Amino acid sequence: MYAQAMLGLQLESGSIESTQKLSFYLNCHGIFEDQLEPAHKTHVEVLETKHIVREFLHWSVNAKCASVVRNNYWEIQRRKISNSRTIITKAYSSKKMVKNNNKTMAKNGKVMNSEVNALPPRKSVFIAYILWLFGGVFGLHHLYLHRDRHAFLWWCSLGGYFGIGWLGEIFTIPSYVRDANEDPRFIEEFIKKLQTHKKPPYSGKRFLFMIMIGYLFGQLANMAIPNDLYMAMDFNFLHWLIPFFVALGVWTVGNIGRERGVLWHCLLAAFAAYPIRYFIYDETYTILITSLAAALVFDHVSKEWLRTPPKRRGICERFFKFSTAMFIYFSLWGCFFYFNGTITDENGNEVPIHEAFQNFLASAWWTDIKQALKDMYTYAQHHGWYEIWKELLESMDVDGERNAYKVLGLSATASQTEITATYRKLCKTIHPDTVKDESQRATAQQRFIEVQQAYEILSKIKSARIRKNKKVVNDDNENDTIVL
Repeated sequence: MYAQAMLGLQLESGSIESTQKLSFYLNCHGIFEDQLEPAHKTHVEVLETKHIVREFLHWSVNAKCASVVRNNYWEIQRRKISNSRTIITKAYSSKKMVKNNNKTMAKNGKVMNSEVNALPPRKSVFIAYILWLFGGVFGLHHLYLHRDRHAFLWWCSLGGYFGIGWLGEIFTIPSYVRDANEDPRFIEEFIKKLQTHKKPPYSGKRFLFMIMIGYLFGQLANMAIPNDLYMAMDFNFLHWLIPFFVALGVWTVGNIGRERGVLWHCLLAAFAAYPIRYFIYDETYTILITSLAAALVFDHVSKEWLRTPPKRRGICERFFKFSTAMFIYFSLWGCFFYFNGTITDENGNEVPIHEAFQNFLASAWWTDIKQALKDMYTYAQHHGWYEIWKELLESMDVDGERNAYKVLGLSATASQTEITATYRKLCKTIHPDTVKDESQRATAQQRFIEVQQAYEILSKIKSARIRKNKKVVNDDNENDTIVL
């Protein structure tokens, strides 16, 4: 049969069905009749229904080998291979495995899970729009669609420079979802782009965003460098790190989606343009020109198509990389506030934040807090942290007992009889009906309510303690009886 003759395989369910499955795969990637060998042209009638790699992978008897096919299908299209036996046979010849409930079983009988990169989970347009609406400024919808670079830039710029990019995505989210799902429509459009354009065409929106993010990262690095001497050291030499951050921002934008490029081109352009600072003394224009140069070089030299499917990384790896990038970004903001930020004192003088922080650490208030924390730690070492927790709850007066005693004017050792007598006495003296002045009646009403609430709180606490004590006594008596 065609599939067996072409691939030299022994598929489990019959040649006709397997031939059609393979033909669907070839058809969706543009390998049509004119690209097949003459010996295969008699089988072109099976190349009718267009499907995508997802369907082929679902039907494949070898998920691991199917992943290899998927990783090579753009290479097949790009090279216009008329005889596709080599790559597909290589994909299937890695290991002979049998499909078993979405798992694969090797010859030795061990069960192996399908590769993470084989089948991306389906994404929903509705969920993407919900995340865009309620967390789009922070890139939640991009995280959902595995566009981590895009999400990071949305975090850094608050939705593409204060929501401008976020609003512009209202019409592009469906295409993002098709990209994440490797939808047939998206695959077909992308292959047409590969055939039409040798490299990605110019995009004004992407080019402008490269300049903006490069400028943002460069300006942030510039602000993070101490303006004055710190610990008798001059950190002006760190200004030569600004081109690196500019290039990093341009490169990050350029590698979003199905386009990519190398970093070192941007680095060369940024470092070549940055010496203009010796002719233009305004750092703002210097960083802008540096970002423009890096973006031009990336767009005209580095930019190319991402011809291999994007890797489906695990949640742990994605979280680690994303959190590391966020840590570096916010660390730069922290350096800016610490070294170059100022606060105004009561006399109207501006004090650098790093000096104010050092003065705070030397203040009596912080010294007392630090000593209290040390004492608490020492106490916990001897009595346990549970006692610390109990004392903390007591000091917070969670049940309102202390405040209730204060309202009634009693000590914490007062009995229930004293509480009741005091409550009745106060009710007679502060009852709103006894107040003749209308202006004071509202105050008396509030005071009367507070007294009632305090009495109820204390009575409830006293009753609970009495019941608890009786239960303990009864348990002790039962234990004594059993012993006798």
